Amino acid sequence: MSELPYTRQEMMAIAAGRELRDGELAIFGVGLSMLAGYFAQAHHAPRLRSMTEGGVYGATPVGGLPWGIECNRLSANATSFTHALDALGFLVASGRCDVGIIGAAQVDKFGNVNTTGIWQDGLGEHYRAPDTRLTGAGGANDIACGAGRVVIMVSHEAKRFAERVDYISSPGYLEGGNARARHGFVGGGPSAIVTTLGVLRPEPDSKEFVLTGYYPFSSVAEIQAHTGWALRVAADVQEIAPPSPAELAALRRVDVTGALRKPAKHGK
Repeated sequence: MSELPYTRQEMMAIAAGRELRDGELAIFGVGLSMLAGYFAQAHHAPRLRSMTEGGVYGATPVGGLPWGIECNRLSANATSFTHALDALGFLVASGRCDVGIIGAAQVDKFGNVNTTGIWQDGLGEHYRAPDTRLTGAGGANDIACGAGRVVIMVSHEAKRFAERVDYISSPGYLEGGNARARHGFVGGGPSAIVTTLGVLRPEPDSKEFVLTGYYPFSSVAEIQAHTGWALRVAADVQEIAPPSPAELAALRRVDVTGALRKPAKHGK
């Protein structure tokens, strides 16, 4: 296959950004989720109302990818500054936030996210120190519980796509079905898992994630091979449109330092 004019990470960021709609109140995590969100604002959702977990509202990045949720690259042109209690405890927890974008180190077939740790032999009945310590949930748990819907971004590798996550840092649909309603979550749960190979969405009843779209450079077989459970395929699965020149230009205006333009390894 000839070299594409965009990377897998750029495709993932654009596919995630396409999930956001103009006029929504959105909250972004750190890193790629910010790029996807601010791409949407630059391309098709100019009235998207954006905030970070730390309470920086109405900003657009200046000079490249922010290092975190309160980076000066965001603070330089923000509309207002509050704090995490307002962002997560007031807007998100009350159900006022339309959509959130979060990342994942590990995700399972019900959209549960693990960013806490990896246990080589499984966690077991009681919590213990993980074999690999991860960064932690940060505000992603609040977003997963309270946002109207959640978009999960993750590199597509079998080790990241587990039948069941080792630890639930940010809840998806728990064991599936109506589990979120039974636990009283305000938010609607994850609406899409957007990866470097394709897009998965939950079935209406079981809430198990199935493959609904693949990219021009990937395939159903490749995606299934890089998923740690028997991934089912939607009857209307289809190829997702590649980035348009306008989309790529908008993304690269946000990603001025080229964080997404480094080629990824196979399956990532």
